[in-house]
Amino acid sequence: MAVDLAAHYLDEAHRQMRGHKRLAEGAMAQLKDHELFLALDPESNSIAVIVQHMAGNMRSRFTDFLTTDGEKPDRHRDQEFELNPATTRAHLTIWWEEGWARVFAAIEALKPEDLMRKVTVRGEPHTVLQGINRQIAHYAYHTGQIVFLAKHIRSSKWKTLSIARGKSEDYKTAPPKPYKPMS
Repeated sequence: MAVDLAAHYLDEAHRQMRGHKRLAEGAMAQLKDHELFLALDPESNSIAVIVQHMAGNMRSRFTDFLTTDGEKPDRHRDQEFELNPATTRAHLTIWWEEGWARVFAAIEALKPEDLMRKVTVRGEPHTVLQGINRQIAHYAYHTGQIVFLAKHIRSSKWKTLSIARGKSEDYKTAPPKPYKPMS
């Protein structure tokens, strides 16, 4: 039973991570390139900054996930919140895909018996389960920010990524097909 539950958890963690990635991509696909770099005010982050931060976090946390501290010595977190003026959508896409590739590779390599192993993040011990939960919550937080910003920027041109406002009853009878990002 415990192995089955652990295997189910790993499948669910992978599913949730894929969902966060897909949702953020659905939001970003609706934006023009320059809109990725807009911030609501000087103290706010643009989507580009959020993507850069998430990619840095993913690289740090999921590189050698089981064997090294999740806060790598070569990570400079504060710099993740400063964009190089030459950064483009193409750069963001590469960082985003590389980050998620590390997440998925690390999770897919785990076995049910690994969930109670210890990993460290900033010198603090966590079980693998705690480490994954921490990252699911972190990525959900930033995915919500990305969707919020994209929806704000697109305003009346926004294409919903879930149930459209005023359409909950329609959903009960015919759930919509999942959103497919534009290519």
